Amino acid sequence: MLLDLINSQIFISIFLLLNVSANGIFAQSSSLKSRICMDIAHNPKFWNDPSDMKGVDQNQVNRVTYMTGQLMENAAELNAELAYIKGEISAGQLANCDLLFIHIPSAQFSSKEVESITDYLQKGGAMFLVMDEDYWATLEQTNVNDLITPFGIQYGSDSPDTLSGGYTKAGLITNEPLKITYHGGRIVNGGTPFCFNNQTEAYSFGTFAELKNGGKIIVMGDGMVSLYMTSWNGVNDYQCSTFMHDIFTWLLE
Repeated sequence: MLLDLINSQIFISIFLLLNVSANGIFAQSSSLKSRICMDIAHNPKFWNDPSDMKGVDQNQVNRVTYMTGQLMENAAELNAELAYIKGEISAGQLANCDLLFIHIPSAQFSSKEVESITDYLQKGGAMFLVMDEDYWATLEQTNVNDLITPFGIQYGSDSPDTLSGGYTKAGLITNEPLKITYHGGRIVNGGTPFCFNNQTEAYSFGTFAELKNGGKIIVMGDGMVSLYMTSWNGVNDYQCSTFMHDIFTWLLE
């Protein structure tokens, strides 16, 4: 499954972790302008703060270090920094965020957190939300639909598309079609679909929405491309970094 897949993708990135803040957001640079805030308080299945993984299996630490290095490269290209939210998501924390990054959580968001995130988006905030098939986290475990239903998007069941590999359509998010990783995912309904499995376009696994007040949302139903899985099933040229660069560019505009 997905956890085993990324064992073949381990490249260790060396980086410096800086500036631990007192309010629960841990930033890794102070000189950059935009801030990508990654939620790691709701038991994400893959992401973590690599500097805070004492006692964790070293292979897992290596994977997280690799992914974090790749994400930080994308962020640096856009004059942005990476920060972590390690406690309850609040309006105060979101006031310091240009992009809220939530990736395959497996715990519930409190009603107060849902309210804070909804208000943040309605006031022009941006969110990148990723889920995957039930194997990793079910919709009963985590109420992610509460975060996106107000904006006309909703996660559905596991996708019947079973072929490996996917692609984006050229448009507002990606200027040209991109070859992106896919291996089992969840249907995403609503918004403007732009990510599809190689099997069919009947069930999109990636969509976006522009809100009236400038808010932006990208919702994904498969996590591989956002885990920088560039190789799978003999294919070695999935364009993960380009995809992440493009989605961050649009969300941070």
